[in-house]
Amino acid sequence: MKVNVEIDCSPEEARRFLGLPDVSKANDVYVDAIANAMKGVTSMDQLSGMARQIAPMGELGMNLFKQFVEQGAGAAMAGFKAGTPKKD
Repeated sequence: MKVNVEIDCSPEEARRFLGLPDVSKANDVYVDAIANAMKGVTSMDQLSGMARQIAPMGELGMNLFKQFVEQGAGAAMAGFKAGTPKKD
């Protein structure tokens, strides 16, 4: 038996219903800090270095995120290839 429930609500309504805190002010501060830091970036090397510094857990966090993305892409491609009809 399969039951689907569809709820039509805004992200704000969902946040309140689930009891999650409103972090919009903290997010605004974070976005402003990132935007100000990026104003002086003139090359990809500078951008990469800045991203490593501000990323959670620094370089380790960037590597974990990279692995996560690569594994997800690999799984998606494997699923795509498995679903592709074979040509004779």
